[in-house]
Amino acid sequence: MKLDKILQLFVVKEKKFFPLYIESAENILKAAELLVQVTATEDADERRILSHRIKECETAGDRITDRIIDELIDSFVTPFDRDDVHMLAEDMDTFLDNIRDSAKKFAIYQPKKSKKLAEIAMYIRRDAEILLEMTRNFDNMRDDVKKFDELCDEIKENEHICDDIYESYMSNLFEFEKDAVELVRKKNILQALEDTSDVAKRLSGSIRSIVVKMS
Repeated sequence: MKLDKILQLFVVKEKKFFPLYIESAENILKAAELLVQVTATEDADERRILSHRIKECETAGDRITDRIIDELIDSFVTPFDRDDVHMLAEDMDTFLDNIRDSAKKFAIYQPKKSKKLAEIAMYIRRDAEILLEMTRNFDNMRDDVKKFDELCDEIKENEHICDDIYESYMSNLFEFEKDAVELVRKKNILQALEDTSDVAKRLSGSIRSIVVKMS
């Protein structure tokens, strides 16, 4: 058994990282909920306001990530492998960055409202809800392996659904959209949303890897 795992058995578990992960996940969910609102309106000013609020979430997320890294530098004992502590913080930050990028493209391009774009945003919000649920249960990771696996599977399935929406919508867009400017707008936004879904899947993979190591 590795030394760090032996220490985890006999030393009081270092839990100060868990509240920071929860805080990060809460902030990500807030941004994802704002993204859903962005996709639900055609009002240009409202989109800009909502996008700015997501930018504020991004800034707050950067500060949380910095705090996690600072704690990692100062800590000898960590709740799981040091590399995983860092990787998870960075993956969560990337998820938030992609949510921000999607909202920013809405604010810049101002496309016509689309049910399919809004649908992908709702799956992204669901991914953020799942992420928060998992971070709130990090204390019980060893005992809830099956539950964590099911939640990771749900994010994976959401990404597959978003892929299907992406392929179908992109095909219809090039076949039926006659306005070239609108086509480019929606294509770029669709790509940003699909990329965000991909990042959520990668993030769930990181958590699954941590759970496997801890089990």
